Amino acid sequence: MEDEVLVLRPSAVLPAWVAADVISSLEAHDVSCGGVWCASIGLWQRYDRPWDGHWGFKGRAQVVGSIGAVYGTPTRYDITIYRVTLTEHGRAEGWTHDALVNDALRYGRVTLAQLPRARSSEPPPPLRLQALELLPS
Repeated sequence: MEDEVLVLRPSAVLPAWVAADVISSLEAHDVSCGGVWCASIGLWQRYDRPWDGHWGFKGRAQVVGSIGAVYGTPTRYDITIYRVTLTEHGRAEGWTHDALVNDALRYGRVTLAQLPRARSSEPPPPLRLQALELLPS
């Protein structure tokens, strides 16, 4: 079985006033200090337990899923959540896409259903190589 990916269309926007609480709480609940989150810019991974391996390695902990996020959009301090991935292990443990996101968002006291959605825009026009002077005329 493979990872199950959900692309949020339209993407969910975590407003700045909530984003700060969520990020600081994910850092406070990091796997390296007894929590279950491993959050970096752009990727938040949820583990089934804190890391318990030697020298701070993951040991028996397994990823249940991850959240793809873009920082600084649509405004400087907002975060846009655009993708949620569940691992085979996560699904076997009963996790859903919504539950995974809501587990992270609980630190900001919001749920995925409560977040505003990004505005959809038209796709960019096709790239014209001659306009970029990459091809001879």
